[in-house]
Amino acid sequence: MGWRDLVYGAYERRVLRDLPRESLPRHVAVMLDGNRRWAKARGAGTAHGHQAGADKIEDLLEWCEEAGVEYVTLWLLSTDNLRRAEEELGPLLKIIENAVADLAATGRWRLRLAGAADLLPQETAESLQRSAAMTEGVSGMTVNIAVAYGGRREIADAVRDLLLDHAAKGETTEEIAAALTADDIAEHLYTKGQPDPDLVIRTSGEQRLGGFLLWQSATSEFYFCEAYWPDFRHVDFLRALRAYAERHRRHGA
Repeated sequence: MGWRDLVYGAYERRVLRDLPRESLPRHVAVMLDGNRRWAKARGAGTAHGHQAGADKIEDLLEWCEEAGVEYVTLWLLSTDNLRRAEEELGPLLKIIENAVADLAATGRWRLRLAGAADLLPQETAESLQRSAAMTEGVSGMTVNIAVAYGGRREIADAVRDLLLDHAAKGETTEEIAAALTADDIAEHLYTKGQPDPDLVIRTSGEQRLGGFLLWQSATSEFYFCEAYWPDFRHVDFLRALRAYAERHRRHGA
């Protein structure tokens, strides 16, 4: 171990020690961005970048557990990503399938799927569903796997499900509209039954949401990190928690 590692380790322990546990987030959402640029910077293929990003996920979940986080949402694939060329999309879907299966196999976290499964190839959708089903009895941290996810699509799906649910009860359109509230829509989102994310982290230096959790992030705090996702370190996560803890949350006020 070199002196840089010693200094880094000491700094990391200090940041962790100084975090106010009472001010840490319950729900952390992460946009795992920068895999392709990470690979390009190393002269490697795109699939290598996606695999490096997948290999980092378990580290993140362990860090979240250590910090007492109860819910984590991981954006692994957007609806827009589904339009990528097949030579990239095919291997990426396999990497995601394997990564989610590996998370399920640990037996540590309860996995829930968040996305439009009908947009995925049947083989991928069934693989993800099997992995999530394996964790139904797990009482640990809940991890939302956002694959084929788009914020606008989620809201449209929520409204559609709400309308069909009420129509099945014999209610007219006028009756549904008269009684409709924001809470009614929230109860049909992919993350229904969970608290909204307190903290949204995006890696790679991009400072935009790109449609991630449009409804749920209305009062979230945001943290943008310059590191590409495969390079995201424990200390980067701790800095995000520290920045969150130092903010005075106004909840939209």
